[in-house]
Amino acid sequence: MRAASTVVAPVLTQTGVNTELKMKILISAAALDRGQSYNPTSSDAYRERMEITTSLMRELIAASPPLPTNLAALDGEWELVFTNVAHGIFRSSPFFLAIQEAYANAGAPDKAELFFKLHELQTCSWGVSKIGRVAQTIDAATGRLYSEFDTNLLSLTVIPILGWFKLLPTFGGCVITASSAALNGDKIDMEVLYTTSRPVPGLSGLRPLPGDLGKQIAQLIWSLKVPVGFVWKLLPWNQGRAPTCSVKLVYFDGDIRIVEDRSGELFLYARPVAPRPLAAKIAEIEGA
Repeated sequence: MRAASTVVAPVLTQTGVNTELKMKILISAAALDRGQSYNPTSSDAYRERMEITTSLMRELIAASPPLPTNLAALDGEWELVFTNVAHGIFRSSPFFLAIQEAYANAGAPDKAELFFKLHELQTCSWGVSKIGRVAQTIDAATGRLYSEFDTNLLSLTVIPILGWFKLLPTFGGCVITASSAALNGDKIDMEVLYTTSRPVPGLSGLRPLPGDLGKQIAQLIWSLKVPVGFVWKLLPWNQGRAPTCSVKLVYFDGDIRIVEDRSGELFLYARPVAPRPLAAKIAEIEGA
């Protein structure tokens, strides 16, 4: 049986390393809602703050301790704290990184940006979807990276002025993308394997029917395992290529790690203060 890493890394073990820079970045990240407050699709609001925070990130990267040489150093759970990527913090998922990689390999990297912009407009407009926790769990022993993001659907469905009641119930869950992972030099190379989901504590899941039948359908939805890697290869425009991607590890000190995608956008992860282990779900979905 394959299980996700049960490593629970201690938090804030390297408080004496680059302390001032990290504090400035974390304060700015909180003020920018992990980077989501700056949205070039809608306006230039917060552009200057984003540029300042990105500059601080570059300073921190330049001051990185020696980078690890094996994936085991990155084992365990990490939460996304900040990114300067446009059009959705969900882009930290290997699934979306693989889309970016596919467009770049086809000689059309600009089309990836258009895809992400349209995806954000379709899923996040009018309160249809809101992204919550974004995290990754790395398990070097099995060569796996599990990427998660919580999505709250229909969280803002009210009619302003006319009333304060919700038209539709809020529901959602956690989307999990499983990938193979290997640290080669300073690059984490990944291949998307499958996508699944799990409930988010306190958030209603999708139950299309009331009663026991609805509960059974909901449980079936949570247990679905979509073979993204297999389906991806069948799509004619992929020409049999696997959904691969890579990010460059540019900073690591045990408490914080920063990776850079192929377009130079940065993703800062930190060890979680309130962990949400993934091992039980992976044991269920990848059981022998």
